[in-house]
Amino acid sequence: MATPLRRQPREEQHATGPVAELRAIREQARQGPSERATEAQHAKGKLTARERIGLLLDPGSFKEVEQLRRHRATGFGLEGKKPYTDGVITGWGTVEGRTVFVYAHDFRIFGGALGEAHATKIHKVMDMAIAAGAPLVSLNDGAGARIQEGVSALAGYGGIFQRNTRASGVIPQISVMLGPCAGGAAYSPALTDFVFMVRDTSQMFITGPDVVKAVTGEEITQNGLGGADVHAETSGVAHFAYDDEETCIAEVRYLLAMLPSNNRENPPAEVCGNPADRCGERLLELVPVDGNRPYDMHQVIEEIVDDGDYLEVHERWARNIVCALARMDGRVVGIVANQPQTLAGVLDIEASEKAARFVQMCDAFNIPIITFLDVPGFLPGVDQEHGGIIRHGAKLLYAYCNATVPRISLVLRKAYGGAYIVMDSQSIGADLTYAWPTNEIAVMGAEGAANVIFRRQIAEAENPEAMRVRMVKEYKSELMHPYYAAERGLVDDVIDPRETREVLINSLAMLRNKHAGLPSRKHGNPPQ
Repeated sequence: MATPLRRQPREEQHATGPVAELRAIREQARQGPSERATEAQHAKGKLTARERIGLLLDPGSFKEVEQLRRHRATGFGLEGKKPYTDGVITGWGTVEGRTVFVYAHDFRIFGGALGEAHATKIHKVMDMAIAAGAPLVSLNDGAGARIQEGVSALAGYGGIFQRNTRASGVIPQISVMLGPCAGGAAYSPALTDFVFMVRDTSQMFITGPDVVKAVTGEEITQNGLGGADVHAETSGVAHFAYDDEETCIAEVRYLLAMLPSNNRENPPAEVCGNPADRCGERLLELVPVDGNRPYDMHQVIEEIVDDGDYLEVHERWARNIVCALARMDGRVVGIVANQPQTLAGVLDIEASEKAARFVQMCDAFNIPIITFLDVPGFLPGVDQEHGGIIRHGAKLLYAYCNATVPRISLVLRKAYGGAYIVMDSQSIGADLTYAWPTNEIAVMGAEGAANVIFRRQIAEAENPEAMRVRMVKEYKSELMHPYYAAERGLVDDVIDPRETREVLINSLAMLRNKHAGLPSRKHGNPPQ
């Protein structure tokens, strides 16, 4: 019998000639400019662009586009330097099996600076992400516009900003800051849904320390001006900050697992190992009955959500309000909650902005919103009023009123005045509102109310303090008892705190197919 012919393996076919040349060029593009440049990147504690993509995407899933792109610029020595990729790696892959588009600046090539060809590659992958309805992740490590290419580089940024805006609310956009990003390189992340930063190695600023010193005389380091901690705690530009790139990118993967691919889909559901009717016995201990005693709202959230697991957004900025993504019975929810442990949980300018943006994000991506109220009101003060607390508080009000996803609110303890209305009360469109038997829903606290209503009686009494105490007690018994709002239909039910998880999960299940029509308009004009 004749020996059957063995077909030559594909990798051995045409191993010479044009195919060999192609392989060599591709390998050159994959390796980057030089080993020395790679060592310099690692010496700064930074990974290369391809190493970062390898951490972000499922193993072996990355498909690169325009790997062989080179710039066409001349002058200032550019005509002699035309590396493949032109300093940015673009393509798509998967995260937990779902398609994700990505572009990553390669700092080893022109410092990751953006030129015309570089920008065109980013434009292409952004257009692909929008057309495919898949998330876009940018791994940013670039020095801004490529000065040698002049206004062409600036026009490239304009195209990115325009696409960021077009994709807003359509696909999730995540910016991961992994190096110094100045000028236009900082504006694109500001237009995206989430910004991640790494301490010590990533910075964001419009004008760097040298320009600041030249113009104002102020001396400051790059980290002091625009480091991860500055933007995570002070400016609110960064939603997340981590100590190293590996942890940062792992958390990006976790966030992607909580988001839908686009605004036409629901977030991915998981099988939940926790029973929906799990009793929350600890809730009785975690939340003091005395409304003046603080507690940690994080512990309340942990007790209610699946496996006590949640991802807090803007954890270190505006800490008097908590915004988090979690799962209830395997389905993603957005949680907005006052934090009595910080500033007694009042609403102020920063808390209003933080919560408003989070509510808008949840509404854009079909994530139901649960609101936990324990709010004594808005923070009083000249700085707050002059800083525009009316305008900023209205942002949160507008966001809730405009949201069409399922909305459930729960009053744990205090809910006073305008802050009660703003925090998704029934009157502004919450689908279901609940309260614990420790709730106090009122225009203001009993002490303040009694001082206003009974001012004359207290002043004319023989014992003003005794009269004031009596009037406070009378006001509480008449207008602030736990069932006052329920009796008037302002909350749908007063529930046992231990049954909170079961009640919320059952309510979310009922609202799952909620459909709310939108008014015919180009877009609203929210307060700025």
